[in-house]
Amino acid sequence: MGGLKNKVFVAISGGVDSSTAAAILLERDYDVSGIFMLTCDASHAAQVKARKVAETLGINLHVLDMRKGFQKVLEYFCSEYRQGRTPNPCVFCNRNIKFAKLWRFAKDNGAQYFSTGHYALIRQTSDGFGLYQAPTEKDQSYALAMLDRKILPHLILPMGDYTKQQTRQLSRRFGLDTAEHEESQEICFIPDDDYIAVIEKLAPELIKDGDITDTSGRVLGTHHGIHRYTIGQRRGLRVAMGKPYYVIRIDAGANTVTLGPKEEVMHKKLIATGVNWLTDPPDGPLPAKVKIRYNDKGSDGTVHIRGGQIDIEFDQAVSAITPGQLAVFYVGQDNVWRVAGGAWIERWAD
Repeated sequence: MGGLKNKVFVAISGGVDSSTAAAILLERDYDVSGIFMLTCDASHAAQVKARKVAETLGINLHVLDMRKGFQKVLEYFCSEYRQGRTPNPCVFCNRNIKFAKLWRFAKDNGAQYFSTGHYALIRQTSDGFGLYQAPTEKDQSYALAMLDRKILPHLILPMGDYTKQQTRQLSRRFGLDTAEHEESQEICFIPDDDYIAVIEKLAPELIKDGDITDTSGRVLGTHHGIHRYTIGQRRGLRVAMGKPYYVIRIDAGANTVTLGPKEEVMHKKLIATGVNWLTDPPDGPLPAKVKIRYNDKGSDGTVHIRGGQIDIEFDQAVSAITPGQLAVFYVGQDNVWRVAGGAWIERWAD
């Protein structure tokens, strides 16, 4: 994909990654416009930063007020916690909002391409365009695994070949003050990373005491809301057992949190639904590297298609298979890992 003044809209958040992506595309001779997504009232501070980036680069910035549509993400977020699951709002938003509505706006305004600051790679192969894991520690391909495959030919991810340190160096070279911004790990609608406060404001019915038990049903203590726990959690359990215990089950119906030792959070199989393929679906079992959370390095396993669901069998037991999170399966191709697809984890199964 060359520039030659092809029109591209870049989703600019006000941070170093997206601003550097826009600068790189300008340097590659694209016709660049910025687009900022206003998701909640807390986004106004980021909007000011995005505006400054656009002014520095000399590009137009389109601000889309997505607060009404973003309610869909908030509803999903709360619904998952009500069911005792751990949501992944960024993956959900990427699929339904950012790479759907923003790309539609860009296309309607004459753009051939859409771009973000994500650390992942897009490559053209004999079977079309593919999404690949970035060869750096910052890889974010997991968060993009549920994208509609049809967007891949129109997607440019300039940051996939760079480390975070290289990105900051580039940002300085382009004269962007975003080089010095601290990296944010926050979800955009959760200020100060206080997700419990946000959940309790949006879904106050979750604030209710319940039992903390072990697998035999013995009551070990009391919790103050299942939304405060996630599978595999070890800290903040409010129970002293004399050895490490982990959250192994959250039952929304019974309003209980079940704890157990390390061996009880290890499993060799998971069931997932809502599969999204970024390659042609396999005809049979698919050997793959599987990530079951964003920061997972991946584990070897085999993906089986069982009607409307996906079964994944791991070569070795993995820790903390978490309902609500995404299982992303990668296949090796030309010495890099290609995202074959992803599916929402329903439960573990042994």
